[in-house]
Amino acid sequence: MRFLFNRKAAKVFNAINDVRESLGAQQYIASDEIATVMFLAERLGKPVLAEGPAGVGKTELAKAWSAATGQELIRLQCYEGLDETKALYEWEYAKQLLYTQLLRDKLNNLMDDAKTLAEAADRIAAEEDVFFSERFLLSRPLLKAITSDAPTTLLIDEIDRSDAEFEAFLLEVLSDFQVSVPELGTIKAKHQPTVLLTSNNTRELSEALKRRCLYIYVDYPSLDAELQIVNMRVPGLSSKLAKQAVELVQRMRGLDLKKQPSVSETIDWARALVELNAKSLDRTTLDTTMSVLLKYESDLRKARRAIDNRDRGSSGRDYDAYND
Repeated sequence: MRFLFNRKAAKVFNAINDVRESLGAQQYIASDEIATVMFLAERLGKPVLAEGPAGVGKTELAKAWSAATGQELIRLQCYEGLDETKALYEWEYAKQLLYTQLLRDKLNNLMDDAKTLAEAADRIAAEEDVFFSERFLLSRPLLKAITSDAPTTLLIDEIDRSDAEFEAFLLEVLSDFQVSVPELGTIKAKHQPTVLLTSNNTRELSEALKRRCLYIYVDYPSLDAELQIVNMRVPGLSSKLAKQAVELVQRMRGLDLKKQPSVSETIDWARALVELNAKSLDRTTLDTTMSVLLKYESDLRKARRAIDNRDRGSSGRDYDAYND
């Protein structure tokens, strides 16, 4: 089974600014580097490998790209032990068995005059195309993206959580956008998908994989960028309180924490402040909501000590340092 290659996307970007504006329309604030890499990925037909801390917007980039281009988003969530059958395809053996039972009479007729068991087996083998055909093929994310009748965005999320063997398996897909199904042959992409791989950098990825991709490191945003994200995602939060919240998060990331607060957690915290109708970041509000940002008791203790030290450095005033 072979298909002609077609790189035509649902939407074509003619300039980097077009990419930035289209992603912005999906509430994704793209840096110059992100917009440039995504523009080049589309033009060069290359996958993108986005590395960086968890929760900085790598997965959201794929979602925003899918929405901006009008492409279906197909997501493969990686994990330890992921193999080809979970990522590529499986045979629906129960359906095959049912089909065999329905055709039992025809099979009996086929084998009635067979003189030996070997001859009967040969006749069954000659009918393999009936039993190993697309009607019994259960497509998983990779095969679904390759055989889609329209261009798609393929998100291979947290590739660093998968095994090195699975990473090696991906090389054929990312090099030639084709997969091999022994019973059916080589299946080439009808439309080359836009592929975005994300990694939280929990293990080193192979050079072979990186060579096939355009690389981008997505870090925590600057204060201005994160404030823009919060204002866009949480419009109900006052501009004053949004600025105070983002400034505090940025300072917390300077502490030696077990887990730095992510952008997604900043957004969650901002939404929590709106739900609580908070007017300022007084000490009570901080003590009762900081667990939305920090997920380890040791981190909470460090953050509270830092706040206490700042209080003492503010001439013993109440937590006005965040309310000025």
